Amino acid sequence: MTSDGCVLIVTQTDDATADLVIEELNRRQIPLMRLDPGGFPTHLSITAHLDNDGMRGHAQTATRITDLDQVRSVYWRRPRPYTAPPGLDDQDSRWCREEARYGLGGILASLPGAHYVNHPWRNRDAEYKPTQLATAAHCGFDIPPTLLTNDETAAREFIRDHGPVIYKPLRSTHYIGSDGRALTVWVEEVAPADLNAGITQTMHLFQKRVSSAADLRVTAVGEEVFTVRIQGAPGLDWRRHYDDLSYTLIDTPSNLAKSVRRYLNAFGLVYGAFDFGIDKDDRTWLYECNPNGQFAWFPQPITARIVSAIADRLQHAGDQRAH
Repeated sequence: MTSDGCVLIVTQTDDATADLVIEELNRRQIPLMRLDPGGFPTHLSITAHLDNDGMRGHAQTATRITDLDQVRSVYWRRPRPYTAPPGLDDQDSRWCREEARYGLGGILASLPGAHYVNHPWRNRDAEYKPTQLATAAHCGFDIPPTLLTNDETAAREFIRDHGPVIYKPLRSTHYIGSDGRALTVWVEEVAPADLNAGITQTMHLFQKRVSSAADLRVTAVGEEVFTVRIQGAPGLDWRRHYDDLSYTLIDTPSNLAKSVRRYLNAFGLVYGAFDFGIDKDDRTWLYECNPNGQFAWFPQPITARIVSAIADRLQHAGDQRAH
């Protein structure tokens, strides 16, 4: 890897957040390559040689070719799942997808000397909500009382003891309805009457509802921490009401910034998007940290500062080597 090497942007075609970072890197005249592992093998070809001297080879798309040992940094955003060529039966298709995931995925996670924002394996480790909450408590955050269970009785007792209570999905999973349309499972308040034996079928996350006066989105890029106060959400999940919200960039409280940095260090992350609620007693509660959270929906003056911080990390990876 050289200091003037390529920046690799690993994401799908439709990614407004990555688009902003690419625009800034182009403005700085930083060479880059955008690729999506989900486009392999149709739209991406890769060759890697490994021996005692390390890894070398190249990745090629329709418009770019990059030497693997010349990648200075990697911005790992939101690639699509690995795919297989059309026309294969189920077993062959699954085989091809798994070989791609462990072969191509292993190459992209092992680029010699590259600085990752974030490393995909660190993202994976930090996506588990139970681990997030346990780590958050250790790092000094306040977390709402939370229950993870597939036991209907335990869920009813938790609602009785901590109500009002919300249900939260453990992961943003691609879900297709019977009509073929993509569906989103939102955060919802639950009462005992909403529970039935179906809860035994899988894990569920229940959490004491925070009666919030405002929300915070804290975006951390290395040592830089950007805190946005969000107000105006008429419901539980402000992500359903972007047009109703106001955003104000505020100074990050020192104790909050300290906990954010401890959390990033615990998972080996460079970037994290933290969501908090502020209750009527002005106490701040951590809901979750998305290690790959978006920010393109913020007003431009806020977005520009986050974009600049990420571009700095990608551009100057030789001085900030860590993943």
